[in-house]
Amino acid sequence: MAIIHPTAIVDRNADLDGDVEVGPYSVVGAGVRIGAGTVVGPHAVIAGDTQIGRANHVHPFASIGGPPQDKKYRGEPTLLVIGDGNTFRESVTVNRGTAQDRAVTTIGNDNWVMAYVHIAHDCLVGDHTIIANTTNLAGHVEIGDWAILGGCTQVHQFCKIGAHAMTGAGTVVLHDIPPFVMTSGNSASAHGLNSEGLKRRGFTAGRIAVLRTAYKLLYKSGFTLDEARHSLRELERSAGAESQPDLLLFNEFLNRVSRGIVR
Repeated sequence: MAIIHPTAIVDRNADLDGDVEVGPYSVVGAGVRIGAGTVVGPHAVIAGDTQIGRANHVHPFASIGGPPQDKKYRGEPTLLVIGDGNTFRESVTVNRGTAQDRAVTTIGNDNWVMAYVHIAHDCLVGDHTIIANTTNLAGHVEIGDWAILGGCTQVHQFCKIGAHAMTGAGTVVLHDIPPFVMTSGNSASAHGLNSEGLKRRGFTAGRIAVLRTAYKLLYKSGFTLDEARHSLRELERSAGAESQPDLLLFNEFLNRVSRGIVR
């Protein structure tokens, strides 16, 4: 049976796996589903139609699954879906989706979400990300796998941040950030390839060299975005098997840019 502290309030219509732990004074609402091994710390609130997978850890005073902070919201049934192995530190807030978008906010696996982070309605967060303290994601934001957002990063609604990208502390993101790119500033500008992060994830020197060529085509060639896309497709076709998946990821992202890219 779930281990529920006597002071916690768990709605009878919540569905908790057998070894879920719910700490003192926490509240778990109707419609919440929590998978095996997940720990809900003291004074946390899990609400709404929220599905949480296995082995997550929700720390004190987090609010997970509340209604979207969107004035158009009229109580429509919407979801929050969280995968496995995520950590939500103190006072994190994550909201459900809205009917105007996918009606679901989605967080993948093995994400490290630090204190006071806000993840708004309809966001899509991938796997293995690090989102540092007091970062705010506005509605409809997409964050790719392995991205790292420095503390106090502020992301405008509908922006996309690609896989393996990184923002410095205090970055204000008003445009899309391509995969593998480092950015900082208000507003964000590109400052090279996230090569140190790639090395730590096992990228070979050859893969990084090809991505550095891709970065130069996008940012140093003087090309328009459309011209850079064409050159990057040519680079993908001519690259070796090791680098083609990286360039495919890069090119697919650029084909989905909606707010322009950081420069």
